[in-house]
Amino acid sequence: MLRWIIEEVPLFAIPFIAFACFLVLMRRNPLQAEHWEEHWLRLVFAGAAVVVASLVLTGLFAPRHPDGYVPPHMENGRIVPGQFK
Repeated sequence: MLRWIIEEVPLFAIPFIAFACFLVLMRRNPLQAEHWEEHWLRLVFAGAAVVVASLVLTGLFAPRHPDGYVPPHMENGRIVPGQFK
């Protein structure tokens, strides 16, 4: 779980870094709050969208392992306990 958080924080920061680069290219000081005040909410939503997209794509395209956990199930009228194969 900690690994996912460590991976998602830089993804969340992508819009903020891109906006800071834009400010530098426009010859504005990215450390002045006046440039960020109007855009912070949009940047937060953009960062959240990037994180959600990465989680969805990871869920869709992550490799599946056939030798994983098999949950409890019914076989011949009996409950077979869950196990790792």
